[in-house]
Order: sequence, then structure tokens, then C-alpha cells
Amino acid sequence: MKLYSTLVAVERLLASGRVRPGATLLDSSSGLYAYALAVACHRYGLHCHIVGSKTIDRALMLQLRVLGATVEQVEPQATLKLDQSLRVARIQQLLHERPDMHWMQQYHDDIHYHGYAPVAEAIADALGCAALSVVGGVGSGCSTGGLAQALRAIDDGVELIGVQPFGSVSFGCQHIEDPGIIIAGIGTSIPFRNVRHALYDQVHWVSFDYGVAGAVALLREHAVFAGLSSGCAYLVAAHEAARRPERSVLFVAADTGHRYVEGVFAHHDSAADPRTLAPQTIESLDQLALPWSAMAWARRDYPPAPAAH
Repeated sequence: MKLYSTLVAVERLLASGRVRPGATLLDSSSGLYAYALAVACHRYGLHCHIVGSKTIDRALMLQLRVLGATVEQVEPQATLKLDQSLRVARIQQLLHERPDMHWMQQYHDDIHYHGYAPVAEAIADALGCAALSVVGGVGSGCSTGGLAQALRAIDDGVELIGVQPFGSVSFGCQHIEDPGIIIAGIGTSIPFRNVRHALYDQVHWVSFDYGVAGAVALLREHAVFAGLSSGCAYLVAAHEAARRPERSVLFVAADTGHRYVEGVFAHHDSAADPRTLAPQTIESLDQLALPWSAMAWARRDYPPAPAAH
């Protein structure tokens, strides 16, 4: 999913002169965005520098290196917040040492919103926009937010349902720790400016164990080998489709399942049947509770804490 926004973002940066030919683009990522930025830099003849964590697997690392990216990994930290903070600190150090680098700021620069219009056009052509609900991980905010904005230019009635992990600050759930892990691809421990809360009609918070159930079911029932965030989105989408059969429900499967072979798919025998799972409907954030909560967000804003710089 990140390829769409990243290619367009880099193209616009070059066209506007904010980035000059041959420059080095810098950002923090341990997954999809690292790959997308490496592809974009390779395509446009730019240098790519990634600050990642030790969770970058060998398959991704080899792809990044083949594409010409330079990758450095920070030491493992006890929490996602410490990991993200350490990576941001390293980026600041690099910018001080190398002012010629351009920090892409996938979490804060709204240039990343613009690449999803072609995807939205393909969705509109295939499904139409009437009674359409889009389900996807919130993450940086750009993929689901960009899709929703482009689709609502056609029909403002398109519904956006965001999926969050417990422990994420984006929609006020930082006080509840998932006994499994925080699903970093759809949540965050630091505020992201690119999360536009007023775009979302509903928000669902899904635990690690329930995400595993969704990912295993997605492979078992549809032969789609996708990641943990995709499992969460599938779980929510299947629930919404059963609850409101009059709507078309589209969910975003952002990545493949290769990173999750041991952490998720090796435990398929103990995964719950999604048909036995349902969310607790809540009316306020103080009612949030594991393992799955759902709330009508109604496109309202939510002022987060100041973003990290």
C-alpha cells in the first residue's frame, strides 16, 4: 500500500524542487514504507537511507540492499515507544550531520496523502461508491485517509472504519497494554500528524490474539496470505458485512504474511474461529477494554498531544 503514496510523494518533491536530483531521502521504517521508499529512490535515481529496528527480517533486508538502500538498525528496546523514540533521535542526529538529507516524515508530511487517488478510482470503477464501507488499519493515517478522501470526492457517504491496536495513542488507547504485542503497523506510541481523526466514522480496537484469528481465517477461508494488520482488518470487515449486509465492505490487506510465519501462522491450531468473536460496543474511550472494542467515531476530531519532531 505504501508504494502508491511514496512514488507520488517523491515525484512531487522533485517537481517542486524541495528535493534535488541525486539527493538522499531519509526515514524510519522496519517494514512496508522502507521497501516503498527504496523502490521510489531506485526509480528516480535518488539515495535511500533507512533507520530501522532489529525486527527487519532477512528477506526485506536483502530487497532493500538490492534496491541500493542503506539500512541501519537501532538496538532493541523494551517497548515500541522507546524503539520509535530512539529511531527519531537517530534521524535528528543524521540531519544535523548531513543537512543535504531530506527527511520524508511519512507520519507527519501530508504529501503522502496524494498517491491514493488512482486506487480510489479503481475501487469506484469496480464497486461503485454507493453504500460502501472501507476498513483498514489507521497506522500513519495516509492509506485509509487518502482512500476515504478520494472516494468521498465521488460520494460523501463512503464510510471509513479505522482499526487500531491496544496501546496506540492515535485514538486514546495508550493506557491499555495488549498482553500479546502492540501491532505497530496499525498503531503508534507517538502522535502522528497525518492521522486525520475527522475522516473516520467508526474505530475498532483489536487485540493481538484476535488479529491472529483474523489472519489465520483469511488464509484458511480465502487463500490470502497476509499480515497481522490485515487479519485485524479482515476480522472487522467480516463482522461489519454480517451486521449490515446492505453495504459493500472493502478491507485493506496492506502486506503479505511472510514476516509473521513464526509469530502468527505457526500458532494456527490455537487460533479462535472469528465467527465466535464480536466487539464490545462502547460510547466513550474510558470504556475501552480488551480484546475487541468498537465505537462510533462520527467523523469528529480528537486533539492528540504535540507530535514528536
